[in-house]
Amino acid sequence: MKTLNKMLLVSFLQTFIISVIFFVFLIELVDLFANLWRYLNNEASILLILKVAYLYLPKCIIYSISPALLFSVSYTLGTFYSNNELIAIFGSGISLFRFTFPLIISGLIFSLGSFLFNEIYVIETIKEKNELSNVLLGYTPSFSNTNITVVSNNNIIYHSDYYNDNSKTLSGLILIIRDKDGNFSERIDAEWAEYQNNIWELNRVRLFKLNKENQFVEESYKNKLLIDTINEPPTTFKRLVKDINELKKTDAKEWILSIRRAGLPIYREALVDYYERFSFALTPFIVIFISSSLGGRFKKNILLMSLLSSLSISVLYYVLKMILIILAKQGYLQPITGAWGAFIISTISGIIMYKKART
Repeated sequence: MKTLNKMLLVSFLQTFIISVIFFVFLIELVDLFANLWRYLNNEASILLILKVAYLYLPKCIIYSISPALLFSVSYTLGTFYSNNELIAIFGSGISLFRFTFPLIISGLIFSLGSFLFNEIYVIETIKEKNELSNVLLGYTPSFSNTNITVVSNNNIIYHSDYYNDNSKTLSGLILIIRDKDGNFSERIDAEWAEYQNNIWELNRVRLFKLNKENQFVEESYKNKLLIDTINEPPTTFKRLVKDINELKKTDAKEWILSIRRAGLPIYREALVDYYERFSFALTPFIVIFISSSLGGRFKKNILLMSLLSSLSISVLYYVLKMILIILAKQGYLQPITGAWGAFIISTISGIIMYKKART
């Protein structure tokens, strides 16, 4: 059995290395030609364009591992089948699952390795690549924001129609001030507010307070108003342009907690993307599991059929994953269900195919 395992792994790894190189080259070309005319219009130098491609290389490797594994397993088992080697193996009483077990273990190793590689190296390079690409493409992100609601740590709720990041001003500001028990204490409406000396200067203000007996609301007006506790920093109101794929696991978790405390509507999307990072890391395992369960069903045109089957399975898996993630972000599914649903469905499909495989 050790000889069979060695023969299987050697054939698989040889094909895998070539496949990874091919898919990396393909993904690099797609990214390059998608932005090439913009680079040329902005007179970007060849060296900087090549640097972008170099920084994108680690991410391309991550993207390439899964389709390369699919193709490698399909092609290796197909070659064994065409040479009648699988017939001899199954005839000796060895099941398909037992024969492909080393490949499944390899899938787990690739999954763990790709996750660590992504956390340690890829995140930094893709962040640098995106920053450099934005400079070369002349893209400057805007941090101004609309329709913001923030719950601060000092029992104050901020709601603003518009935050202008250039002038550090809030328009259409409503403040709900609560007491220590969380009960309503005061409401302040300001047409606009400007951040100066670490506090917000409120302009054209209407104040609503309960009278001393808490029987009715008293209304008053002020042209300007300064209150020391109205000091939430402008960064809280900025439009968040962070990409969770550019944050390491710990930083991503802290960022998700911060936007949850702020009550921002992007919390659900960020949580789905956070869970999806872990399910994506297991993609190498699931694609090997599925492709191994096919058991080399192609005896003719092995190269073409292996390529087509690997691409078909990849497309089906990623389309299913995309649909479930969209449903989760829209609120139709729980975040963890949307992120892990495709993995669970594919695992069950692989188990069924193993049971129905002819050996």
